[in-house]
Amino acid sequence: MCAKATMEEFEALLNESLEIDTPQEGSVVKGRVIAVEAGQAIIDVGYKMEGRVDLKEFANPGEAPNVNVGDEVEVYLDRVENARGEAVISRDKARREAAWDRLEKAYADENRVEGAIFGRVKGGFTVDLGGAVAFLPGSQVDVRPVRDAGPLMGLKQPFQILKMDRRRGNIVVSRRAILEESRAEQRAEVIGKLNEGDAVDGVVKNITEYGAFVDLGGVDGLLHVTDMAWRRVNHPSEIVTIGETVKVQIIKINKDTHRISLGMKQLQADPWDSVALNFPMGSTHKGRVTNITDYGAFVELEPGVEGLVHVSEMSWTKKNVHPGKIVSTSQEVEVMVLEIDTAKRRVSLGLKQTMRNPWELFAETHPVGTEIEGEVKNITEFGLFVGLDGDIDGMVHLSDLSWDQRGDEAIANYRKGDMVQAVVTEIDTERERISLSVKALGQEGFTEAVDGVKRGSIVTVVVTAIEDGGIEVEYNGAKSFIRRSDLSRDRAEQRPERFQVGDKIDARVTSVDPKTRRLGLSIKAREIAEEKEAVEQYGSSDSGASLGDILGAALKKSGS
Repeated sequence: MCAKATMEEFEALLNESLEIDTPQEGSVVKGRVIAVEAGQAIIDVGYKMEGRVDLKEFANPGEAPNVNVGDEVEVYLDRVENARGEAVISRDKARREAAWDRLEKAYADENRVEGAIFGRVKGGFTVDLGGAVAFLPGSQVDVRPVRDAGPLMGLKQPFQILKMDRRRGNIVVSRRAILEESRAEQRAEVIGKLNEGDAVDGVVKNITEYGAFVDLGGVDGLLHVTDMAWRRVNHPSEIVTIGETVKVQIIKINKDTHRISLGMKQLQADPWDSVALNFPMGSTHKGRVTNITDYGAFVELEPGVEGLVHVSEMSWTKKNVHPGKIVSTSQEVEVMVLEIDTAKRRVSLGLKQTMRNPWELFAETHPVGTEIEGEVKNITEFGLFVGLDGDIDGMVHLSDLSWDQRGDEAIANYRKGDMVQAVVTEIDTERERISLSVKALGQEGFTEAVDGVKRGSIVTVVVTAIEDGGIEVEYNGAKSFIRRSDLSRDRAEQRPERFQVGDKIDARVTSVDPKTRRLGLSIKAREIAEEKEAVEQYGSSDSGASLGDILGAALKKSGS
């Protein structure tokens, strides 16, 4: 019994010893390199077990293997014994396990890790983190897109772990986060030395449509296109070029966002300080058209000083026309200064004021009464518009078209493009209106026809037409109309039909109107005047003579 117990105790002790000395499969063990041959390192892992590891597993990416006999290394024990009686071990797996332990701790503590980019894959790169392989997305390589990552390959550098999953073997890292953090620290340091209003030198790094980015020694500032020069700048490339060293002024620093606004024109004299002196109101200057809008055109008087020619001040005659029809960009024009507002940095200019007012000029060269000839530009319901010298129009009202026709009848005789002759009857330069008359062309003929004829004169006229309301007559070519009520003193004789075309009759002139070119005539007025004259010569109310006696005596005397 005693011997049996002793054997069991010995077996138990032996098994315990074997469990302690024999490495467990799936664990990392320490071993010693006992030989290097045929591209492999033979490693003694203890308990009389040896295994083989390819030399390439001892090399870092891009480097040669570094292993010598006698080196103590850690390996991963896959199996205690294979078919050849050797241990199956791996240096890579040992490094990976150790790396994961180290990386998990760094990830938890948000610490940086060191690694080297060694390969390119879809969407990014692979990074060796000292035994563990991580994925570096293309967007996380740098703060700006990288076209060529060649210089970064194999270079040991810090990375930030963004995400890791040991079970799946996934690690995502970022180089950009490290750079941004470094840039932020550097920016904060540089910005701390800058003050608003400082004039500093910088190098133009990039040019965009709206401005240029200038490197101030580790921190970028934006030089906006509107702060490059006092004059209008269409594109920043007109002022600066990439790589050029420029002197700028710090306009504003945002301590929270670390954004810096820069200016170049602030270091130059403001031309608006002397605008009122250089461009007094009412003075004329030559300038260049820089921009055309729907409401006018901007004209540069000098670099940095622009004025607006409003569309209403561009032309005397072209009213509802787009400014681009009157001037063109880069054209040199002469303008007059109409108003200056230095507070708002505005100058109002006039283009038409540098030219004579065409209505005033027309009034000087074509006074009232002047005969003109022009083309019918437009026909409206109230008259004709006739083109005149100076690119202006005059209007012939319906009532001034004809003596013999109503206006709506007379206007039907005209077509657009017809050449007409007319007389200037009125000029209103303030309202820019010129009145013309076609029928006034015969005014001289009427004046000659009635020369010497006055109100009260007795004239002989010829009947030219018989109408219900009276008779039309003519005197020396001037037509007139005697109404029915003026045909006789006797109501029974006020009948137009008692006259015939061609009859010659005497009538008294009641009015002479050169404007309407009409004589006012009346047979009744002539008869009344003759009767009054006869009474005055041959009788009175006290003589007792009858009206018949008086008229008889008067007729008898005139007959003798």
